[in-house]
Amino acid sequence: MSAIIIRADNQGNKILSELAKKLGADVLTLNDQQFDDIALGTLMENQKTGQTVTREEIFRKLKKS
Repeated sequence: MSAIIIRADNQGNKILSELAKKLGADVLTLNDQQFDDIALGTLMENQKTGQTVTREEIFRKLKKS
């Protein structure tokens, strides 16, 4: 199974949701925070290096910013 995410205004979401339901698809509604969480998780997954760093290294980099 696969999925797509479409961001639209409320009217567009309603129309697309109704169409998807008529086509037999399951529809899941996300709020903005949930959408941002998914986007961040996807970005993090795509940037994985397999390397680990210490807490100190992270804070050192954050202080430089």
